[in-house]
Amino acid sequence: MVVRDAASRRPGDLALSDRQRQSAVSPPPALAVSGLTVAYGEKPAVFSVDMTVAQGTMTAIVGPNGAGKSTLLKAVLGLVKPLSGDVRLFDFPLSRVRDRLAYVPQRASVDWDFPARVVDVVLMGLHRELGLLRRVRTEHLDRARACLARVGMEDFANRQIGQLSGGQQQRVFLARALAQSADLYLLDEPFAGVDAATEKAIIAVLKDLQAEGRTIVAVHHDLSTVRAYFDHLFLINTRAIAAGPVAEVFTSANLQRAYGGRLGEAQVAGMQADGVQGHEGP
Repeated sequence: MVVRDAASRRPGDLALSDRQRQSAVSPPPALAVSGLTVAYGEKPAVFSVDMTVAQGTMTAIVGPNGAGKSTLLKAVLGLVKPLSGDVRLFDFPLSRVRDRLAYVPQRASVDWDFPARVVDVVLMGLHRELGLLRRVRTEHLDRARACLARVGMEDFANRQIGQLSGGQQQRVFLARALAQSADLYLLDEPFAGVDAATEKAIIAVLKDLQAEGRTIVAVHHDLSTVRAYFDHLFLINTRAIAAGPVAEVFTSANLQRAYGGRLGEAQVAGMQADGVQGHEGP
């Protein structure tokens, strides 16, 4: 075996050693997007966006209607094909780590007339374990019911999904995501159109997931709850506007940049009263 001293090592050896040491100190990002562009027809929905989400954080994607928030999530999930750019999850391409992701879509995108029981919907989160034959064993049912209990829906296990209220349906889809035991949870407007009790239940579950070391990324539309619900923020309006800790990014100047002046002075003043900074973050 040949041993080289530090002076005789090639530059590439040193660089590799540095990367290994850095990897040992800090884990790779849960999500790293670079130069992502997605277009519908000739109009870009997302243009040259860079985004990095550290593991264990809870990030809100915020911007006006048509800003590309949902498109960004769908591109990360491979549901839409980008024109350019790269997406890495835990430093791997999606194909390598798909089982580490869970997705909760917008309620409006789901066919609620589909004849399925609540427990059957949650079991869909175990499709990788069930396989093509879908052999549901007792341990699978127990896990599904435990996930329903976690979102307060255990008493509705045998109810048809279409018979539930909007808030109840959203809880069931969160239970399905929980069944996947994922490391990264992507949610598209999880609080849209739900009642206050459901919103409280969902955020409690998401906070618990974060406490367990999971990573949460959610498209969010209610600016009044950003500071209470999230610790990181990604502002977008087709292009990335600002990103980072909520305390630094959630400023009136950044919000005006993201919303193009569509936020009224009263809205900004109200958010400042709730703790939004009046200066532009770094």
